[in-house]
Amino acid sequence: MIEPNRDGEVWVFAEQEDGSLNDVSLELCGKARELADQLGVKMAAVLPGWNVRELSYRLIAHGADQVYTVHDTELEHYRTMTYSRVMCSLVAKHKPQIVIYGATPIGRDLAPRVASEMRAGLTADCTDLDIGDYTEAKTKKVHKNLLLQIRPAFGGNIIATIVNPERWPQMATVREGVMRLGEGDPRRSGAIVEEKVEFKDSDLAVRLVERHREERKVNLKAARTIVAGGGGVGSKDDFQVIHDLAGAIGGAVGASRAAVDGGFISKDHQVGQTGTTVRPALYIACGISGAVQHRAGMEESAKIIAINWDKEAPIFSVAHYGIVGDLNKVVPMMIKAIKERAS
Repeated sequence: MIEPNRDGEVWVFAEQEDGSLNDVSLELCGKARELADQLGVKMAAVLPGWNVRELSYRLIAHGADQVYTVHDTELEHYRTMTYSRVMCSLVAKHKPQIVIYGATPIGRDLAPRVASEMRAGLTADCTDLDIGDYTEAKTKKVHKNLLLQIRPAFGGNIIATIVNPERWPQMATVREGVMRLGEGDPRRSGAIVEEKVEFKDSDLAVRLVERHREERKVNLKAARTIVAGGGGVGSKDDFQVIHDLAGAIGGAVGASRAAVDGGFISKDHQVGQTGTTVRPALYIACGISGAVQHRAGMEESAKIIAINWDKEAPIFSVAHYGIVGDLNKVVPMMIKAIKERAS
């Protein structure tokens, strides 16, 4: 366990694969910059890899004061033990007060390993982070400027704020898309700090023999328009009308968890707390009741149109425009009108 270091930096684990930064790393840089400014400390990123030093400049442009780079052929591809050795070594050396990771497959694998080794706490799948004070109920002891780790709990029915006053660094994973991705400022200056980490034989026990990667079929985060279907669509065959509307307006196809669980469409298309968080210019929700778990992933869309037969459906509470009716009648009418206007 590392003792609380009130002057410690705010860190972001800079996740990259094949020389490309994951967008969530840049999203987190923006939030980490805010947290560091509130605390009056530096913000840094940790970038392990091989031949990825040039990525440091993007991290600096998005808010990092300095980037700790570790370059080794053993880090060319992600492996749990080598990457956790890097993070643990640098945390022990520099003693940051906050370390945040993207809640990606890599982040969800790496962060618990580091937390366990450092005897630190970890809050998973946060949807927001802030700085604030915490007063212990029994002793009335006040802990100043802690990381407030905010995430849904009890199936999304409440929002929990979690603090870690004793065991540092304070660590959290943050869901992709919940923090805004800024433009970045290429004029920003920062330091690139070259670090060297020695690996133990046990760190190299796993050898990568062959890689197989399946590309995502849909990129919901980048879509300007999304047409999403829910359990109310009815069946996999009926879900074709969602594809037809998306095709008519040049949008991507999304879905609620109910539609995915019902086998109407693959999980790549899921929007919500356990899917992808999106902020398109237009989001059309068809047959989606609007449970809090789904709304958490799309309520910041610029314009929301909801189509549902139930006028009391929660989705209407976040919709800018609502249509009460049978989607199997409404959506074909919309498609016809769009095609006629385009002709």
